Amino acid sequence: MSLTVAQETFDSLTACWLDRNRGLRWNSIFVLPAWLKVWWQELGSGGELYLGAVRSGDEIIGIAPLFIRDNTASIIGSSDVCDYLDFIISPGAEKEFFSTLLDHLTKKGISELDLRPVRPDSTVMTDLAGIARDRGYPVSCSAEDVSLELDLPASWEEYLEILTTKQRHEVRRKLRRLVEAGKVGYYALKDSQLVSGAMDSFLSMFTESRFDKATFLTAQMESFFRSLAGTMAGIGLLELGVLELDGRRVAMTMGFDYGDSLYLYNSAYEPDYRSLSVGLLSKVLSIRDKIAAGKKRFDFLKGNEAYKHHLGGREVPLYSCRISIR
Repeated sequence: MSLTVAQETFDSLTACWLDRNRGLRWNSIFVLPAWLKVWWQELGSGGELYLGAVRSGDEIIGIAPLFIRDNTASIIGSSDVCDYLDFIISPGAEKEFFSTLLDHLTKKGISELDLRPVRPDSTVMTDLAGIARDRGYPVSCSAEDVSLELDLPASWEEYLEILTTKQRHEVRRKLRRLVEAGKVGYYALKDSQLVSGAMDSFLSMFTESRFDKATFLTAQMESFFRSLAGTMAGIGLLELGVLELDGRRVAMTMGFDYGDSLYLYNSAYEPDYRSLSVGLLSKVLSIRDKIAAGKKRFDFLKGNEAYKHHLGGREVPLYSCRISIR
């Protein structure tokens, strides 16, 4: 059966995501329709939206969520708020999908694909780059950053054994100091009706805890964060981790609970409690919480911060890949 390319909408992509029986591989939060839509509405000005679905008859075998600027196509998203990107494809259909997509983009006058950041196990790296080279297209892929992730064991004690002797001692010592300082509470907030108020607390801590975060949180970026939180809470994926001391919120994490993973998107803490390491401990308690919930992976996401290594994270390289399809 011949393959065709049809333009979709965010609503039709959402229907595809909800219908898991289609067999499409939605391999991270950053390719979900809800995330793509928020990014496009909040940060996607100045480009042409291209939501191309390759179909075999009535069946969608893959989706290319792209935006086009100056004859260059990129995956919807940006490296400052989207940690890694990819296409959405049914396993086994990669060759047919990319061959059809490349032909269609060429007919549209697209001359370059600028795809970043992508993981080494992304379809960009495992399939598209090779298909493009076989066609004689120039392909340039280079490492641009790292992400860190942790395979979660079955128990908290097993997790502590993963750490170095020094870091295991430090985690236990810091937890003990926190308990000695007052009544400790930790919980994961997921109720969409409480998100707005909780995000007020989170963003207040976010700007107060570090100068670079305060600079990053422009009015446009704050609007993106709030819209993203509300949207992801609406589909049951947002998780705000809250660490309290004597009933006061002293640190928070913003993450996404999707599949067998927790994606740690950002974090914040009250500077007055810095001496108690509440920022680090909010992540430690989130890890403990996810182990208890039976999750398999804790994704620290992009960035080479030391604490990610200290808490057992392993590096995953991230690449930028540029393909000329003239």
